[in-house]
Amino acid sequence: MEAVLRKSQGAKIVGLSGKKYNVGYTTGVFDLFHIGHLNILRRAKENCEYLIVGVSTDQLVLEYKQKRPVIEYRERIEIVKSIRYVDQVVAQKNMEKMEAWQQLRFDVMFHGDDWKGSALYKHYQELFSAVGVDIVFLPHTAGTSSTELAKKLCNFNAIVRNEG
Repeated sequence: MEAVLRKSQGAKIVGLSGKKYNVGYTTGVFDLFHIGHLNILRRAKENCEYLIVGVSTDQLVLEYKQKRPVIEYRERIEIVKSIRYVDQVVAQKNMEKMEAWQQLRFDVMFHGDDWKGSALYKHYQELFSAVGVDIVFLPHTAGTSSTELAKKLCNFNAIVRNEG
């Protein structure tokens, strides 16, 4: 049986599988689900026993991106629920990561490394370090994003209209 040490004693609790973290958390819109989304979920799950994913509501996306997702929330959440790397899905109704931690008590938050070094995530690192939570930045999948897919679809539709 493994010894369990409290984080306050400076220990990382390693589960029987040898993964570094017990409960991980990541968030996203997950619109036009693509390989970059799958990569971040897989990489996060490789590092934790239990992965919780916050899917941004349509209202939240509208507030902070000033646009509506192509795929509505209830469908995006069902897509994310069906991914084998995901253990639990919750609604992300606001951008308050500490509020999410207070409810979910995760050990680590995962995010794409395209945000590493940003003022926002430096702030989150300060807040989370005070409660013993790590932020792990995972490699961003270059060349793919929902925004890029949407642009390609618009270009494709224009070509089809011009040929028709």
